[in-house]
Amino acid sequence: MEKVFKEVGKQLVLAGPVSLVTLSQISLQMISLMFIGHNDGELALAGASMATAFAAATGYYVLVGATSALDTLCGQLFGAKLYLTLGIQLQRAVIFSSTCSILISIIWANATPILISMHQDHQISQEAGRYLLLLIPSSFAFGFLQCFRSFLQNQNIVYPMVLSSLVATPIHIFCCWILVSKSGLGSSGAALATSVSYWVNALCLALFIKFSSSCKRTWNGFSKQALRNFLPYVKLAMPSVLMECFKTWAFELLIIFSGFLPNPMLETSVQSICLNTFGLLWSIPAGLMASTSVRVGNELGAKNLQAAHFAIGMVLVMVIMEGLVVGVIVVLLRKMWAGLYSNDKNVTSIVASLMPFIAMSCFVNGFETVLSGIFRGCGWQKKGVYLNLAAFYFVGVPCQVTFAFVLHMKAKGLWLGMIVAFVVDIVFFLIIIIRTNWDKEVAKAENRVKKYSNFGELALDQNVSSN
Repeated sequence: MEKVFKEVGKQLVLAGPVSLVTLSQISLQMISLMFIGHNDGELALAGASMATAFAAATGYYVLVGATSALDTLCGQLFGAKLYLTLGIQLQRAVIFSSTCSILISIIWANATPILISMHQDHQISQEAGRYLLLLIPSSFAFGFLQCFRSFLQNQNIVYPMVLSSLVATPIHIFCCWILVSKSGLGSSGAALATSVSYWVNALCLALFIKFSSSCKRTWNGFSKQALRNFLPYVKLAMPSVLMECFKTWAFELLIIFSGFLPNPMLETSVQSICLNTFGLLWSIPAGLMASTSVRVGNELGAKNLQAAHFAIGMVLVMVIMEGLVVGVIVVLLRKMWAGLYSNDKNVTSIVASLMPFIAMSCFVNGFETVLSGIFRGCGWQKKGVYLNLAAFYFVGVPCQVTFAFVLHMKAKGLWLGMIVAFVVDIVFFLIIIIRTNWDKEVAKAENRVKKYSNFGELALDQNVSSN
């Protein structure tokens, strides 16, 4: 029993702060939509909702995937005590993330014709395009933020992330109040406030990494080593992007499909509120995913297979308990929660009716999220790509279309299709995990440490360790 409490403590010490940080980041978009919904009308809310979904699908989640390769590399390198190589990997992640942000900016700048070509409402598309133009600076800040987060949390340094989020969130509320409610900028003000808040958060973490003694072992300034041996990082980062995007793109199709339902302006607003609620609740299993990835990566890097197994077993029990508790709370508070987003009775009524489906989605998604953390810790992103592609596109999307449009379940059918996809994905993930030869995984982790740390990096790290 003592071993159980010790492992639970390790998980919660990491998962709790990470959940708070994730909640804070997600709440920025939620707060923006709340200010727009109460100050700027249904069209502005629908446009901002469409823009938020588009930004997530084509930008934010791409950047999450672009930096999630660090969860594998930093976790296993830190477990192997190759400390300075973490700083090299961070620089590679920042370079890769910045390149992705440039491409994302081009897409966002042309969002209006892209959305119109997808047969979305012209007014909503134009409103979304204006919102996304002002959101472009946030893509660079968000990418840097994800790099810094992964770098720190894989060293079990989490409280600076909490503090930076606690600084950024009230700044965002103040900026929204000034730019949306007082200045008359409306939804444009909300987009500007979001960019400012992400940059504040990223700069806080950058200053901590630069000047804190906690990162002395892992950060020694910029190095030309980051530009060498770059291809192996890209080979791991690209599957990480696809693994993340195949899941989230299918999810964001809820917004696209809602545009084909009767009264698209109403349905788009409703689905956006539901997705933001879902994202808010996802912050809890996101923390558990991070703790799982770190624990598994660290233990594999340290060649401690038994500890990795035990960590996996404990986090699965924890996420099931969390999903049950959150599901009950969501159902009980469904009417009150819907009223926080809008004064429109049609919007709040439909949102409240969808909350039981949100609760079930949160339960299965939490389980799937933790399993994804295991895949990240082990470096199985390529496997995750194929599994997510099969579950969400070969099963989930057809189910969404069938339930929503053929069986006329509308918004409820879209969410039911996603629940089916999550269940299928969970089955796929569990099959891989159960059938894995874990002794071979330890050997692979050892080889990966050597592969992603070339001779120059290892020599530099050894010199720092000896000093």
